[in-house]
Amino acid sequence: MTAAPTAPPMIKAAAVNKFFGELHVLKDINLEVPRGQVLVVLGPSGSGKSTLCRAINRLEPIDSGEIAVDGTALPAEGKALAALRADVGMVFQSFNLFAHKTIVENVMLAPQKVRKVNATEARKTAMELLERVGIANQADKYPAQLSGGQQQRVAIARALAMRPKVMLFDEPTSALDPEMVQEVLDVMTGLAKDGMTMLVVTHEMGFARRAAHRVVFMSDGEIVEDATPDEFFTKPKSDRAKDFLGKILTH
Repeated sequence: MTAAPTAPPMIKAAAVNKFFGELHVLKDINLEVPRGQVLVVLGPSGSGKSTLCRAINRLEPIDSGEIAVDGTALPAEGKALAALRADVGMVFQSFNLFAHKTIVENVMLAPQKVRKVNATEARKTAMELLERVGIANQADKYPAQLSGGQQQRVAIARALAMRPKVMLFDEPTSALDPEMVQEVLDVMTGLAKDGMTMLVVTHEMGFARRAAHRVVFMSDGEIVEDATPDEFFTKPKSDRAKDFLGKILTH
């Protein structure tokens, strides 16, 4: 079933500006991500990609403009913000798992605390999600006993346990050893195929080409290009994007 054409975009940023002191890190950002779309954000370091990602669930407050998730504008703080945040799963470079809790307990925690799910139900869902990310057999281990790639897959399962409407990924593979990158990207590709709305900040060009519906290229706090992966990688319009791709694709 297709959503009615009147459905609001899952993520909408309108005229968003953000400063760190004098530094203008997001410059009048306008962006819409429809339900079920996978948007990959590319760009050089310092281009504002991670700040944009963090602004979408208000980990980073904005100075002007508006951000809405599924038609609801982000509240500044309080219970309304916590409720909206629960609909937005986030996966960071670092895994941020609780070291003193087992893998399955890490995944169970938020649904019990925030969604008030009972322990039996939370464990059942957690085990299903650990199965989905391929590490159900590690459920009773502690984070320190797992590889970085496994820990990041737990972090994805933990975000999914809240049944979010949208998933944000902020360079989820950049802290991993090269041989672990693919196992995490495979899980993300699976989510994309299942129709999860995703905004992914990454340097993984293969993932962008394979899994993205759209690529947004940022430079100096601005969205410079917004295209299909095919258009962006084969016919970039701006010099900044050509320069970026030249540096990345020759290595």
